[in-house]
Amino acid sequence: MRVIAILGLMLTVSACAGAGGDGGLDLMSGGRLKGKALEARINIAARLPLGSHDNPVRAEMPDGQRAYLARLRCGDGAVPAFERTGSYGPGPFGSIIDGYRVTCAVAELKERQVFMDMYHPGHVELAPVPGFAIVPPTAAKP
Repeated sequence: MRVIAILGLMLTVSACAGAGGDGGLDLMSGGRLKGKALEARINIAARLPLGSHDNPVRAEMPDGQRAYLARLRCGDGAVPAFERTGSYGPGPFGSIIDGYRVTCAVAELKERQVFMDMYHPGHVELAPVPGFAIVPPTAAKP
């Protein structure tokens, strides 16, 4: 009986995912918005501070998150330390967001929580979160 219920759920999810067209949730990738619905949400989120829960930094997978954080610079030009603090549920783009504690040793801004959404293939964020500077992707050291 349990197997039948699971198969029914899988068929329902598959049918819903295929019916979304260009403007709905991509249920096969964790409920992430796609197409025009995603574009609209990005435009709304852009009105809020980058790195906030309601406007997380978009990146491609954990490597993209770490690459972005490695490009941030503290007020004194130093590379901040960072550590992942956990998952924080669905964000504004429909996917689970992660939080990072970003810390500067010597700067006015000692610590900041930065929220990130790693489900944006090919996206490389060029803007810094408030309180930090950022170097271009090619200038960052690994």
